[in-house]
Amino acid sequence: MQDHRIPVFTHDEFLESYTKDPAAAPGRLEAIRRAIADIAEFHEVLPASWEDLRRVHTERHIQEVIREGLDRVASLAAGGAVMAALEGLKRPAFALIRPPGHHASADSAWGFCYYNNVAVALEHLRHLGHIETAYVLDFDLHYGDGTVNILGEKGYAAILNPQTENRLEYLRLVEHDLGAVRADIIAVSAGFDAHQLDWGGVLLTEDYHTIGALVREACTRLGIGCFAVLEGGYNHAVLGTNVRAFLLGLMGAPR
Repeated sequence: MQDHRIPVFTHDEFLESYTKDPAAAPGRLEAIRRAIADIAEFHEVLPASWEDLRRVHTERHIQEVIREGLDRVASLAAGGAVMAALEGLKRPAFALIRPPGHHASADSAWGFCYYNNVAVALEHLRHLGHIETAYVLDFDLHYGDGTVNILGEKGYAAILNPQTENRLEYLRLVEHDLGAVRADIIAVSAGFDAHQLDWGGVLLTEDYHTIGALVREACTRLGIGCFAVLEGGYNHAVLGTNVRAFLLGLMGAPR
């Protein structure tokens, strides 16, 4: 059954260039907003709580983000992931946020990341008793080392980071892994920099629709929910159409 609109959690402060890195570049989120305006149900996010951040990150790391003057935007991003995760228990949801998070470990971060948005969201769900197990699909071009570092130690989440330069092999790997998923929720670190016109040069726009549809099929089979959070993707000319394709697949809609 096709969903009419997908809840999208975002904030106008994400439009600001909070640093000089590509994730904060002007026009990046605007391109996505324009591309998905007709299929999105936009919601303004609230910052993640101190308790949420401390379940994942050390006090030293949080204080370092504060010293860098980035706690406000990073907390909003983590809060957006939490809100998308809660909504995802009922229907597919998307956190249109930045900074990204999958390179943030408990006590350190790199790659334009500060707080690990997916880990904060999953820990929130687990703390409330909504889930016992989780599955993370990270289709960003770069390996989500922070997510693996944090969740790998906790032992309740299976994680797939497809790492191949062969497009068809990439899709087969995702399909096979999702076909074997056993979890209470699926979280997606949705990075779009593996696109053929972005840094990775591997995937087509239609492939993101396929991946979204595969996630939906797995959720339907298991009777569980899912949510996705924005990670990478830096070619503004194709980023919006790639995000749109993925969300349409997640919604059960044609491209």
